[in-house]
Amino acid sequence: MGVLRSFLEWLARHGGPLLAGCVFLGVAAPPLAALLRETLTVTVAGLMTLVLLRIDLAQVLGYLRRPLLVGLLLLWLLVACPLLAYALVRAAGMDGPLGAALVIMATGCAATSSPAFARLVGLDASISLVVAVISTLLVPFTAPPLALGLLGIDLAISIQGLMARLALIVGLPLALALLIRRVVPAARLRDVSGMVDGTVVLLLVSYGIGVMDGMLATLLADPAWVAAGLALAFAGNFGLNLMTVAATWPAGRRLALATGLLSGNRNMALYLAVLPAATEPRILLFFALCQFPLFLSPFLLRPVYDRLRGPG
Repeated sequence: MGVLRSFLEWLARHGGPLLAGCVFLGVAAPPLAALLRETLTVTVAGLMTLVLLRIDLAQVLGYLRRPLLVGLLLLWLLVACPLLAYALVRAAGMDGPLGAALVIMATGCAATSSPAFARLVGLDASISLVVAVISTLLVPFTAPPLALGLLGIDLAISIQGLMARLALIVGLPLALALLIRRVVPAARLRDVSGMVDGTVVLLLVSYGIGVMDGMLATLLADPAWVAAGLALAFAGNFGLNLMTVAATWPAGRRLALATGLLSGNRNMALYLAVLPAATEPRILLFFALCQFPLFLSPFLLRPVYDRLRGPG
């Protein structure tokens, strides 16, 4: 037990380099990526459970001091952004898989890592926590009707089927996390927090390798497509960030910068876990490419935030 605890706590302390390296390992080791791709749904469910276990939902509710603001942010994130992305894609004539994938990306909830990224660059982690958690709980009810119904994107699954799968991948981990919190004393959970964080890193590494399944073959067969997809992934991330900052700037620069960061960083793991194998492969590959701006954006944008966020 002592060795396992030390190992997991070591993982927690060195999560950044491990997460950056796992994506490249997934590209360089196709057999390993293919093996871990088969465990993706279980990995994402386990990851969601542990992340929600580390979040005190009572604390989240305590942050809801400005419910109107939070409601407007969620409406912007989950409804306005997908509609704007769809309008831009249509205007640009992007009718293929990349255009559809970009719109689906915009329907996603904020990444559950958003509060950590906000703290990393000196932004408001509390609003990031509230919006990330609530948007995760709402996305099963907003994304499928938008992506499959209103926007008409073909994902080889019905609206009801996608809603059910997303509800399961979010609802079951939430129920399990609440059950664990009820059964395990809070002091014990605090004592093993380092082990939980290390397990999160381990699951993220497994996820990062698995989502790269097929990437090397596509890179060798069509490097121009991969380059275009990577450029679009960064453009989508930074574009959603910039649009959200512009829309929320009247509420204050620090809040605008924090909500911009979480708007750009969307949780593609949920889609990769629930979409059927018949889904257009290049849509799934684009979601894998979205991991690069997700993990790199806080570091690339840190100098910008240092200049814009102001004193205090």
